[in-house]
Amino acid sequence: MAITRRGEDQESTKRFTPEQAYQRIGKYCAYQERSHKEVRNKLFSYGLYPSEVEQALTRLITDGFLNEERFAKAFAGGKFRMKKWGRNKIVHALKAHGVTPKCIQRGLGEIDSPAYTKTLKALLKSKMSKAIGEDAFKIKHQAARFAIGKGYEPDLVWTLIREMED
Repeated sequence: MAITRRGEDQESTKRFTPEQAYQRIGKYCAYQERSHKEVRNKLFSYGLYPSEVEQALTRLITDGFLNEERFAKAFAGGKFRMKKWGRNKIVHALKAHGVTPKCIQRGLGEIDSPAYTKTLKALLKSKMSKAIGEDAFKIKHQAARFAIGKGYEPDLVWTLIREMED
């Protein structure tokens, strides 16, 4: 009998049959959009062999539980709307999930350009208004670093900061 640490998932030591794993992973995918990489890792954690994992992935794709483009669109749209991430950070995160460049571009299509600019302006205004008592150059530089760190394009950030000066 395997000794597990407190709070550790008991199921991780159990090996599921391919059909049991498919039932569980189907629920996992139905709950929210998942990347192929997440699902593959989860299937391996169920104790499946590589050939069984590939069969399960193929079946999930065929049955409509798993769709890379749908994941990319949901991920990009959600990260932009909820966390106010810029395109660069979203692209980096999607690449980390193993999403293809074609699907990444389609995912970025979910971000409306006017809304993107409006969100960036609001972030910059908010950041610049919080920095009180410092010189203007330092305030602008801090706001730009913050926005670039959130994944916004440096050229766009500095263009908007210059526009806000006027």
